[in-house]
Amino acid sequence: MLKIQNLTKKYGEKCAVDDLTLHIQPGEIYGFIGHNGAGKTTTLKAAVGLIDFDSGEILVDGESVRINPMECKRKIAYIPDNPDLYDFLTGIKYLDFVADVFGVGGERNEKISGLADVFELTADLASPISTYSHGMKQKLAIISAFLHDPKLIIMDEPFVGLDPKASHTLKEMMREHCDRGGAIFFSTHVLDVAEKLCDKVAIIKEGKLIVSGNMEDVKGDTSLESVFLELEDNDG
Repeated sequence: MLKIQNLTKKYGEKCAVDDLTLHIQPGEIYGFIGHNGAGKTTTLKAAVGLIDFDSGEILVDGESVRINPMECKRKIAYIPDNPDLYDFLTGIKYLDFVADVFGVGGERNEKISGLADVFELTADLASPISTYSHGMKQKLAIISAFLHDPKLIIMDEPFVGLDPKASHTLKEMMREHCDRGGAIFFSTHVLDVAEKLCDKVAIIKEGKLIVSGNMEDVKGDTSLESVFLELEDNDG
């Protein structure tokens, strides 16, 4: 579903992502773990076509992000760590806008209603987004991501700002999406979240891939004890 091959991205002399290779298959929840500043957000932005990169290749469902970016974006939903929504729109108008962009047809009202209900946002959809809290904006971004049934959902620290009930709901939706054949690639700096939720994980440090693989195998690798201790310290 998503192939990142030898990705390198530099900002001046600093190498934010250094020769990174990852493959995310259909049906997988794939966690991308690392401290803040490790290169996670840069990787995700490159994968969704928001930033260019110096070398390597990124494929979404077999299409090159560089060569055919629009076709890739039709298959992706992206939730950034701090959703930048159109504050002058109401919540419902924003969701209708997203539905129009992705060609969601007559079932849109039912989808919007169902998603808004589970995230307890229905009563606020008529209000301007400018009045929303950070958590409410995060919920609206999540609803917009699932609205058009993308093949691949990419999320940057999606649980930050969500209340426990909304976090539980999102985790259930992530699993259901992948059980239907979709794929999810999300970043987190919290090891516990990845351990409980992910099928596979990759750990990145200072732009370099430290390890990737099945969650059980990675967690059981005794040579990585110092890496996990660093991440656990970062959780606090």
